Amino acid sequence: MQESQPERQSLRQLVRTRRKSLTHAEQQQAAQELLARFKEHPEILAAKRIALYLANDGEINPLPAIHWLWAQQKEVYLPVLHPFTPGHLLFLRYTATSPMVRNRYGIEEPELDVLQVVPHSTLDLICTPLVAFDAEGNRLGMGGGYYDRTLACWHEHRMGPKPLGIAHDCQQVEAVPQEEWDVPLPQIITPGRCWRFE
Repeated sequence: MQESQPERQSLRQLVRTRRKSLTHAEQQQAAQELLARFKEHPEILAAKRIALYLANDGEINPLPAIHWLWAQQKEVYLPVLHPFTPGHLLFLRYTATSPMVRNRYGIEEPELDVLQVVPHSTLDLICTPLVAFDAEGNRLGMGGGYYDRTLACWHEHRMGPKPLGIAHDCQQVEAVPQEEWDVPLPQIITPGRCWRFE
């Protein structure tokens, strides 16, 4: 799953720069608007187990939404790099007291504890970070293919947890160049709106 397209790499660079140029106040505002979208989203309201992520590299911050989910008695899970299977993710239960470590990308993740791992097929929703998206639901990630592998079953059979993309409005682009392994998203939530492509 190696990319060949230089246009994907330059688009990735452009949107990452755009996202990182948001001010602290703009980031805080976006996080609160994302929370407001979560509070009115029917599938989030119905879900019991939701996978999210911790913000990195200018990504929209889902922490306010995570705190609200905890208050609603919902279980939150975070991705952890699989220790034995390169390119794959595990999902671990995340609570206010979870011991955290930094992975090889410098991103915080729960310390690996087999008792906290769940098969990702038992999750209701997987909220995926992304670098760029277009109006067709195409997603450009960081290039590692972690979420494409995780969501392959959804993509092929519409089975397993439903993916929801999470992004800043400024991450929308005219068109994301596609590779055959890319998994388009059925929905993308931004501070400005909820995009539905189903």
